[in-house]
Amino acid sequence: MSTLLFLDVDGPLIPFGASPRRLPDGYPTYRTTPSDLAADAHPLLARVNPAHGPRLAALGCTLVWATTWTDDANDSVAPRLGLPALPVVHWPDSDDPHPHPGLHWKTPSLITWAAGRPFVWLDDELTEADRAWVSATHPAPALLHRVDAHHGLTEADFAAVEEWLREVEGSPIVSGGCDARRRRA
Repeated sequence: MSTLLFLDVDGPLIPFGASPRRLPDGYPTYRTTPSDLAADAHPLLARVNPAHGPRLAALGCTLVWATTWTDDANDSVAPRLGLPALPVVHWPDSDDPHPHPGLHWKTPSLITWAAGRPFVWLDDELTEADRAWVSATHPAPALLHRVDAHHGLTEADFAAVEEWLREVEGSPIVSGGCDARRRRA
């Protein structure tokens, strides 16, 4: 059973919000194609680091877009990362109040999408409430890793995911066994 990796775009792949004092030279930009310079290109897409694509693919997880970019992530972000089109989580369209106050609005949908499979979720808006709720409601190991939106994915983020994946690979739950709540990060 392949571990899922739910991937947000804004924050993890497109860093934002750092002050000029924090990043005096601004964000690094990466021009990968001539269309990057097109007038209609999203200006923040140049912040997507193409080196992240091979790193994400090397994790061996099933990558899934978990972003408000939805299908646009496959059109605009995946090519910059050198990734194929990925599955996309489509969010419920509802004006109803959030059924679980205090949780990130994505959390219940991702639990449903995971359908009991182990997963990693990389997002810049995760909280302890999300971690506690997933731990109490999801039967498989799950790593909810908060990425600093000011920096986007860093070597430390990849190292944390790689370490968790090594730990989980040895977990009986991944090969079909015991309760892994003790192993959740």
